[in-house]
Amino acid sequence: MRVIQITSSLSYGDGVSNDCIAIKKVLKEAGYETELYAEVISPKVPEGTARPIQELNTAEEDIIIYHLSIGTDWNFKLASLPGKKVIRYHNITPPMFFDGYNQRAKDDCLFGLFGVRYLADKIDYGIVDSSYNRQDLRNMGYHCDISVVPVVVPFEDYNQEADAQTISRYSDGRTNIIFVGRIAPNKCQEDIIKAFCLYKKFYDASARLILVGSYQGMESYYKQLQRYVEELGVQDVVFTGHIPFNQILAFYRTADAFLCMSEHEGFCIPLLEAMYFRVPIVAADYAAVGETLGDAGILLPEKDYMLAAGALHRIRTDEALRTMLIQKERERLCSFSYDKIKEALLNEIKKVEKGDFRRIK
Repeated sequence: MRVIQITSSLSYGDGVSNDCIAIKKVLKEAGYETELYAEVISPKVPEGTARPIQELNTAEEDIIIYHLSIGTDWNFKLASLPGKKVIRYHNITPPMFFDGYNQRAKDDCLFGLFGVRYLADKIDYGIVDSSYNRQDLRNMGYHCDISVVPVVVPFEDYNQEADAQTISRYSDGRTNIIFVGRIAPNKCQEDIIKAFCLYKKFYDASARLILVGSYQGMESYYKQLQRYVEELGVQDVVFTGHIPFNQILAFYRTADAFLCMSEHEGFCIPLLEAMYFRVPIVAADYAAVGETLGDAGILLPEKDYMLAAGALHRIRTDEALRTMLIQKERERLCSFSYDKIKEALLNEIKKVEKGDFRRIK
């Protein structure tokens, strides 16, 4: 018996890709024969990490873990493969977010959701990374058992040396508020900018907002954000664009607060990254954000920009609150430790191996 993973694309630094690679490591450590296949493999990924999907072949006794996060023909080809089929659903951004910004992205998401629904009665088991994603599958007609095992985050990667020049440039005593995530309408960077504008106006005129993330494919949204900054007349908003990993680490190391206003996250790995770097978090309670954050930050029940600005001010001025939040982050991260997630994942694989799953009426 083998445990085979399939993903649409494998790239360097992508959350789904990192989950695939980490799961492969878990399976190898546990003694499973395992392989990872992808439709597209980035040249930045180390050789031997994955094989082209054209080389895929499976047997009835194999377990297939299928990572689903976008539209692809393999959402329909999967059904015909021999083997026990397990869906690792990372969620798909609602297509409406891309209206007027990127028609192809909208179409890919529509196609992806169509594929998710198509697989509803063809999947044997689900191992998803959040309860939010599990409910999404239930809403789309999935009646198989679905367990929740969070993403496997390789925290050791964050111990790499951060970019010294970036650290030096942004360690100037000014407040650095950051958000890490691609520039995209579902991430709602305009709401981050609005809350920052109020924070800067009423609390800290020298503060700086750093939006870390690529805008490739979302150039029109990026230009809209730039226009919005100009209309508000707010200074010190930095768009980094696509940057190397060591620079991302540097921005985390120089951050004073992490502000998230995203309206769609299937999990939101940057929240864990902020926790790892002891950066206090303010976040709006949308999608899986509250589930991932737990009590390790200030969770806003709605998008109240003045409330968000006030929360940032409290984080910067109330040392007792800041200390408590950082302690909560340490405690919360224990739930996502490699050993804990590894144990949970292997327990689920054993259930599938034994055929210990059922369909819910």
